[in-house]
Amino acid sequence: MPEVPFIAIEGPIGIGKTSLAKKLSVHFDFHLLKEIVEENPFLGKFYDDIEEWSFQTEMFFLCNRYKQLEDIEQQYLNKNKSVIADYHISKNMIFAKRTLQPDKFDKYEQIYHILTKDMPVPNMLIYLHASLDTILKRIHLRGREIEQNIKPSYLAQLIQDYEDYMNKFEVLHPDIPVIRIDGDKMDFVKHQKNLDKIIERVEQQMCNHKTESKQ
Repeated sequence: MPEVPFIAIEGPIGIGKTSLAKKLSVHFDFHLLKEIVEENPFLGKFYDDIEEWSFQTEMFFLCNRYKQLEDIEQQYLNKNKSVIADYHISKNMIFAKRTLQPDKFDKYEQIYHILTKDMPVPNMLIYLHASLDTILKRIHLRGREIEQNIKPSYLAQLIQDYEDYMNKFEVLHPDIPVIRIDGDKMDFVKHQKNLDKIIERVEQQMCNHKTESKQ
């Protein structure tokens, strides 16, 4: 884990990644990296017809995230400035495996590995998870028009995909701490005490790293 904190927040659509990233960036005075979502010109079409528009949608996200991480590395991480992001680049593979046909996924995977092999990797991950009911309520509350056609069945699959991925991630990357937050039990937007608990856990992980670095 490098000296400069680079924290990523992950979880399914509507779970509150950006809201938490904003709050933590203010508290810790870290640079906030937000993914481009509504600017994706294919996203509305994607939710109407996933199979038809999945490749264009995923390629747009991949190219934009690649450029964002390239800029973050040069402008912040290489200058010892901490960053908190509302996504991890590996989310691309979670979505691509779910939405792309095998032939297109093979092409996408090749491009993904070429673009990301030298990208900076977060050294702490906050994983937000919740039930389908909770996520559907939050999507409804934030009222993004392009998200109103998301099928509950697609979200349910995505929730399970994230859970499977995070279980594998912790096995493959034991050196990267993962903080799991149960969105059914914690609402850090409405309740300051819930946010304080998350902040405390993040501080503890950063403290643990400093201690390990000195040994």
